[in-house]
Amino acid sequence: MYNIYEFYRGTLIIGCCFICVFAVLINKVSLQETVEAAIGGSVLLPCSSTKHDLKFQDTDVHWRHNDSEIVCDIVKGKDSVAGQDPRYKTRVETFPEEYERGNFSIKLTDLTHTDAGDFSCLITPSNEQETVQLIINAGKENTSNQANQGPGRTWIISICVGTFSVIFIVFIAYVIIRRRKKPQAAL
Repeated sequence: MYNIYEFYRGTLIIGCCFICVFAVLINKVSLQETVEAAIGGSVLLPCSSTKHDLKFQDTDVHWRHNDSEIVCDIVKGKDSVAGQDPRYKTRVETFPEEYERGNFSIKLTDLTHTDAGDFSCLITPSNEQETVQLIINAGKENTSNQANQGPGRTWIISICVGTFSVIFIVFIAYVIIRRRKKPQAAL
């Protein structure tokens, strides 16, 4: 005979497994970040490695705009202009002093409408990829990327906490109901 305890226990186990798998996937899947800037202004496009044992001398970083235009390449810790799209020749700034910390962000200056789109940063050999969506505004220049970033991982954490909370409440309700029914079964 199938009892309700086994059902709730199974639901709790499945829910916990879901949360664990979801948490692992969060770290593996690249999330898109959104930044906004004004025409003529500049913007910092973030890219950093989560691998702490990464040696920047053995690392290549490839920045691309809309998956085709070569914005910037960092090869073995050095900037490379080979194959760089002419649009970006004088407009990309890198930060070599940050490479040791795994930070391969770039600054793009003199923004135009054609700069709007997705910028991807691929770090090899760790195969980490980040995508930043750049939105160009005609209005005044924004001075803080932090204020313009999308929700990031906050909404994912909220979903995980909410799912866990629901499963926990269902489990507690089951335990309370089960304890109330035990004395009646003895009669």
